[in-house]
Amino acid sequence: MKYLTKHLDSVSESYFQHGRHALSFAAAMLVGSLACLGHAIFPFLFERTGSDIIRRLHDRMVVNRHQLTPSPRPSGVCEPVAVER
Repeated sequence: MKYLTKHLDSVSESYFQHGRHALSFAAAMLVGSLACLGHAIFPFLFERTGSDIIRRLHDRMVVNRHQLTPSPRPSGVCEPVAVER
């Protein structure tokens, strides 16, 4: 169980959030692989589809990861407190 929670904690996702993101990546990779297969047989088809999908997945996973899930506050950082005047 520790192996499961260790990874989920490292990406700041619940089990179901992680599953949803992983399945969306799997679907995109499946579409990309089929486009690459089609391109291998018919080079005039899907000329940029595979590389476009890879770029989008890279942006989602690496560049914009922080937008997928809220990042936890670093330890030692206090919550803002409303002050009445």
